[in-house]
Amino acid sequence: MIHGLDARVKAVLSLGFILMLALLRPGAWPIYILCFALLWAAALLSELGVRFIWTRALLALPFALAALPLLFTVAGPSLIAWNVFGWTVTVTTNGTERLLSIVMKSWLSVQVGVMLVSATPFPQLLAALRALRMPRLLVAIVGLMWRYLFVLSDEALRLLRARAARSGDPDGRRRVGGSVLWRAHVTGGMAGNLFLRAFDRADRIYAAMLARGYDGEIHTLPFPPLTAGDWSLLGIGIGVLGLLGTLSLLW
Repeated sequence: MIHGLDARVKAVLSLGFILMLALLRPGAWPIYILCFALLWAAALLSELGVRFIWTRALLALPFALAALPLLFTVAGPSLIAWNVFGWTVTVTTNGTERLLSIVMKSWLSVQVGVMLVSATPFPQLLAALRALRMPRLLVAIVGLMWRYLFVLSDEALRLLRARAARSGDPDGRRRVGGSVLWRAHVTGGMAGNLFLRAFDRADRIYAAMLARGYDGEIHTLPFPPLTAGDWSLLGIGIGVLGLLGTLSLLW
């Protein structure tokens, strides 16, 4: 069901959901539970599978740990305190609430992004962003970054294939090479070679794009007008997001 929706509707609702999450007050746990339930229902309708979305969204949790100092820096009632080398380290209740809120917001936001990218072909997503008047330069950066990831991975596979052909161990069953320092030296050389090869290939690809009339934007056929169903779904979605944001302020 979600796969067949207009890409513009999915982009607006996804960005609105992420914005609403960012504006939620820390500690509004009932609202977080409602947002989680909405995402659960959307995951079931997308037929992607809840496990598929959750496992990929877990990649964001290590980055949310950057807010770990909030446990000790936010003023509030003491939750845990211990003495470390003469210093009293105190974990506050408000800091814990703030950290857990950030982790929950990050996890839910990444779930929305995973669902949007997985349920929408990437060219349609870029065209939808341009149709929503997102700056052309930003859309071009996102599109080229996505495409050059595959260029980089292709060059990495070529390097690994060349190393395997020269190692005398095609099956990979025998450990070859010298010490750890020697391996680090070889790995650094391969990383530098990968950068140079990817940079050279990217330059050739860009020259080919210019030869074919590239002017900073990928031209596609215009989107058809939104149907009455699309407008209704967009209005209902924005209304639900606004209601959740209002309930967060009243909580």
